[in-house]
Amino acid sequence: MLRPILVLALLAVPAAALAQDQRAEWNRPTDPFRVAGNVYYVGTRDLGAFLIATSQGHVLIDGALPESAGQVAANIRRLGFRVEDVKYLLISHAHLDHAGGLARLKQLSGARLLASAGDRPELETGKIAYRKSWDMPPVKVDRVIRDGERLRIGDTELTAHLTPGHTKGCTSWSARVRHGKRPLNLIFACSLTVAGQPLVDDSGYPQAAADFRASFAKLKRLKADVFVTFHTGFFDMEEKRRRLAAGEADAFIDPGELARRVATAEASFEKELARQQAGGQP
Repeated sequence: MLRPILVLALLAVPAAALAQDQRAEWNRPTDPFRVAGNVYYVGTRDLGAFLIATSQGHVLIDGALPESAGQVAANIRRLGFRVEDVKYLLISHAHLDHAGGLARLKQLSGARLLASAGDRPELETGKIAYRKSWDMPPVKVDRVIRDGERLRIGDTELTAHLTPGHTKGCTSWSARVRHGKRPLNLIFACSLTVAGQPLVDDSGYPQAAADFRASFAKLKRLKADVFVTFHTGFFDMEEKRRRLAAGEADAFIDPGELARRVATAEASFEKELARQQAGGQP
């Protein structure tokens, strides 16, 4: 129960206060492992990055911090895969703690980066509008993806779901994989937290509140057997991983989790919106 609170506290710190010890907390190493089917966790202890491995090449979703890139690449190799076989880089959203490592990972792999139009400016300039100290290494977007667009590689197909709010181009991805003989639907959910985003009278992103509500509504219509996201505390990764290590092969399977997570995030959003409407600062 403590880890989500810690993540929220870190996400809420002022831009200037993103100290090295906080980055070090996010960047703590962890062993890679298989989540389900051909989906593997290759991120840090706190920042999610996922490898979808196929016979025709691999997909990597998110790159964590700039200093995380080497760790992500090493985790891919530890699983027996080649970083050079990553054909596509995908991104949940253009914040330092998720996109910061993409430039280096793109260099190491030679992969093409796919991202939404909403997040493309921040990725290519490395500048985050309302968090000046969260600037990151810029990275070229090779292809802009649209809502509902599908990416097929090998025997795996991923679908992009634009779920803006946390950023203008926040993107959730879904995939259908085989877990043993069982087909599973996975969702890699973009962040659903406000995390300092201005929701009232913000000239840079005036539709943020409306986008959050539309994204919650969209996610409520989706179904997933496995829910993961890009801060590990928000899907209880460590607890599920312990169960996995103890022999529970289906530890990450929970068809009700997506709905629960969305409901919790929506309630927190409405509370924060009311607070800002009453004059509270983001």
